[in-house]
Amino acid sequence: MKYLMLVYGNQEKWDAIPAEQWPEALAKQEAFNTRYRETGELLGAYGLADAVMARLVRREGGAPAVTDGPYLETKEYVASLYVLDVDSQERAEQIAADMPWADEAPVEVWPVLHESA
Repeated sequence: MKYLMLVYGNQEKWDAIPAEQWPEALAKQEAFNTRYRETGELLGAYGLADAVMARLVRREGGAPAVTDGPYLETKEYVASLYVLDVDSQERAEQIAADMPWADEAPVEVWPVLHESA
């Protein structure tokens, strides 16, 4: 079954990490990605742009209407998303707990109920 893992953050949080710590943090994240990609359980990992880059698109009178996003006004926003293909929700939760950032912020795990190519 497929699961979506969501990691939350914000620019203030990223800016608080000293520049000399970024290489180690990124190496840990890449090791995580590699480990689960090699097991076949990680189908994709995507880091998102800062929230100021998000756009909301609606259709008004048949024409697109684009405004600044994100949709919800919150301090934190979805910073990264991961798509897993695992045997159980328990396995998805184990992988989420292994996420390098999970000791600082929770990782949301959502079952994917419908899939379309």
